[in-house]
Amino acid sequence: MGRWYKRSVLQEEQRLYSRAVKARALPGQAFKFSDSVSLTGGYFKDLFEVSDVPIEGELGSVCTMATTRGTCSILLVLSSLVMYGGFCDCYEYGDFVTNSTPPPVSGFALFESYYNYSCPQAASIVNDLVDKILAADLNMAGGLQRLHFHDCWVNGCDGSVLLNSTSHFVAERDGFTNFMIRGIPEIDEIKAAIEDVCPGVVSCADILALVARDATYKVGGPWWPVLLGRRDGFVSLARNADTNLPFPNLNFDELVQNFAAKGFSPREMVILSGSHTIGRSHCNGIQPQLYNFSGIDDLTNPALDPTFAAGLRQQCPKGNKENIVDMDPTKNVFDDLYFKEVLAGKGVFSTDSALITNPLGLQVVTESSTPGSTFFQEFADAMVKMGNIELLTGTSGEVRKHCQFIN
Repeated sequence: MGRWYKRSVLQEEQRLYSRAVKARALPGQAFKFSDSVSLTGGYFKDLFEVSDVPIEGELGSVCTMATTRGTCSILLVLSSLVMYGGFCDCYEYGDFVTNSTPPPVSGFALFESYYNYSCPQAASIVNDLVDKILAADLNMAGGLQRLHFHDCWVNGCDGSVLLNSTSHFVAERDGFTNFMIRGIPEIDEIKAAIEDVCPGVVSCADILALVARDATYKVGGPWWPVLLGRRDGFVSLARNADTNLPFPNLNFDELVQNFAAKGFSPREMVILSGSHTIGRSHCNGIQPQLYNFSGIDDLTNPALDPTFAAGLRQQCPKGNKENIVDMDPTKNVFDDLYFKEVLAGKGVFSTDSALITNPLGLQVVTESSTPGSTFFQEFADAMVKMGNIELLTGTSGEVRKHCQFIN
C-alpha cells in the first residue's frame, strides 16, 4: 500500500466541491469515498453523500489516495491545484513503502496516469526508443539513468540539465560535475518522437524520469511506478550544478550532508550509490582517488586493493580525463556486484570507497551485497522519492518543444 502525505484547507475543499459538481463527466474520473475513512475531521464524509462526483475539463485525475487504515480512494483532483492553494498535497510511493522524510514537493501531486488522455502513447514511445538506444549501445543504460539524478539534484526535476549554454549563461550540462553525463542526444530523439504525436504535452522532465526507469529495468534492475506531471524549468546554471551535485572526492560525512539537503537519509544515500553498478565513467571523476587522495598530491587511496589500484592507474594515467573505465565488472547488468566490489576495495570513485568508512555505511553495503537483500526494492523506493524533488507543476514552468531550448 502506498504512503501518502496530505494537506487540506476547508475553504479550498468547499471551492473544489463547488467546481466539481458543476463539471461534466469524464469516463473513469470520480470522487469515491468509503465509509471507513474520515478525512479532515469527517468533513468529506458529511459533504459527499453521493458516491461519485464526476469531473472534467481543468479538473483531472491528480492522485489516488490510499491509507493503511481504510479504503478511501480519490481518483481525481484539480489539474490546476496550485491556483487554488491545494486540496491534496500527495506524495506516492506506489507499492514501495519507506519511513524516510519525503523530499520538498511543490504544487500538485504527481500521478502515473497524468498523460492517459492527453498523450496515451507517451510511455510506449519512450519504452520503444529506449529499447532501440540500448540495442545500439548497451552502455547507454547507466548514462540515461544518471541524467535523471543530475537533473533532480539541481533546481529539482525540471529538465534543466538538458538546456544548452548561451552567450548569456553557462548551463548545468557544461559544469564541472556534469563532465561525464551522456544521453542528451538520445533524450532529444525521444522528445521529437513524442512531439510528432502529442505536441506541447509531455515535459522533458517527465521524459527523463521515464527513461531512467526503463533503462534500469531493461538491464536487470527493478521496476518502479513513474509518477508524472512535472513541468520544465527556465533556469540552468553551471554554478548551481557544481554547488549541488556531489563531487567524486567527498568523504562519507560530506555525502550524508549532500543527500540530506535533498531530504535523503544516510541509508538512502548508500542505496542510491548502487546506481554505479551500471555504466562507465571518464577518468576525470576517478583521478582524485588515484593521484590526490585527501588533497595530498600523488597519494592513492590506501583502502583500494593494490592490484585494482594499479589497474586503474593504467587506465587513467595522471592528467588524463578522457579515458573511460567500467563502473564494475558487470557494467551492463544492474545487480549487487557493485557492493561486493566496494567491500573488496574495488570502488571506482573515492565516494564508493567512502561508503564503508562509516559503520552505518558498511552495514548497508554489506546487507546490499548479500543474496535476497532489499536493495532492489529500496533503490526503486529512493528513485520514486528522487523524482519528487522540488517540482514545477500546474502553471509553473513550461512544457518545452525542444529539450535543449526554452520555448
